[in-house]
Amino acid sequence: MNLDKIQKALFLTDIENGLETILQEVTNIHPENMLTIQSYGSVISHPYGDIMRSVIIAIYQENVEEIFVVGTKVKGNASANVLTQLDSMKDKIQTLDYLFQNSRPEFSSVTVNEWLNGKENASDNIEKNVNIIRNHPLVPSHVKVRGLIVNNNDGKSSIVEVPTNKTASNLT
Repeated sequence: MNLDKIQKALFLTDIENGLETILQEVTNIHPENMLTIQSYGSVISHPYGDIMRSVIIAIYQENVEEIFVVGTKVKGNASANVLTQLDSMKDKIQTLDYLFQNSRPEFSSVTVNEWLNGKENASDNIEKNVNIIRNHPLVPSHVKVRGLIVNNNDGKSSIVEVPTNKTASNLT
């Protein structure tokens, strides 16, 4: 085995404690071969934004062969909290919505609320991000990209794979 070509896996995850341990167990990837990029909702808001840039650099600099886009099932409270906080900025948001709709056709969302909160359905978010990575012209075709959803209910974790055809299969 060529030690210079150690294959690593990249995990684009939500900002939630304990995901790395669960993912190590399910994927059987050693911690030293795991790279993690964390963001709220594990969302790639633009195919040429900072998160996608980090993904592409990791592929080439760290010999990433597989990418996992990981979301969590229970995120309702965080979205409600953002919406409450946004209420205090209603005038600014209306102005930004107008600008995004009329001046920036490349903006990835319809409204500021949608951009900040993401989609309600975690599977749709994961599927969208998997497709952005898979279809990016700078991502080599040999890199595998998979979507996973971690469900933390009753202290018990389960992981469901999110294929691009919208049907899910259990991994654990």
